[in-house]
Amino acid sequence: MIVRKLSEAKSYEAPNHREYKSLRVFGAEMGGSQALIFGVSHFLPGGGAGPDASPPEKIYHVLAGELTVIVGGKETVIKQGDTCYIGPNESREIVNRSNEVCTIAVAVTMPPAK
Repeated sequence: MIVRKLSEAKSYEAPNHREYKSLRVFGAEMGGSQALIFGVSHFLPGGGAGPDASPPEKIYHVLAGELTVIVGGKETVIKQGDTCYIGPNESREIVNRSNEVCTIAVAVTMPPAK
């Protein structure tokens, strides 16, 4: 078992994101998982990511606030306690349209080791 305190998480820059702060807790350079990356992201009002698509699967779980997820032209607002799955290569955009910070837990599959 590995326990990691949030204070040990490392900040990272995610491509095509805006007005946000992301912390990597496990996976990639943080170790502890070979199959997925797990982190926490904070989106300021107006912040978000995309639109884009990528091979990894993504799961977003809203810890605080709300987030608008746009997939296939359909907008869905996910709120505290809600969880959203984005499939491989599924184009998505996420936007915090509220006036409060939105905090989400994020799990993303890692590509197979070469």
